[in-house]
Amino acid sequence: MQPNDTHHHAFRFAQEDVIDFARVTGDNNPLHLDADFAAQTPFKRPIIHGMLGACIFTKVLGTEFPGPGSVYLGQTLEFLRPMFVDTDYDVTFTVQSIDPAKHTAQILGEIRDTQTKKVTTRGVATLLHKEKIG
Repeated sequence: MQPNDTHHHAFRFAQEDVIDFARVTGDNNPLHLDADFAAQTPFKRPIIHGMLGACIFTKVLGTEFPGPGSVYLGQTLEFLRPMFVDTDYDVTFTVQSIDPAKHTAQILGEIRDTQTKKVTTRGVATLLHKEKIG
């Protein structure tokens, strides 16, 4: 793993994922679960929980890039646009910097709607990985 290395991952969420996330977290805000309620908001339809969308960061960083053995040390997040069910997204990870002595890296993650190309969520993860960083 070197600075400027990138990794892409395509994904989408179904309404069942939103329901499961609400059940597990207890966040049953009708903005995520009730189409009639959401129709009265600026979004006009239910949106995915921001943290559900951001969960793709931990999935990919923990299983693909750099992968198993990764330890999360920190994460910043910006929720820039709403995310919706049954919509295709792509997350791009870019290594910003590495501290070889500490085996840590700062990795920028950006989720984009594949149709509009607009960034919905952005954040920087700080990861430790003894074998793949450094």
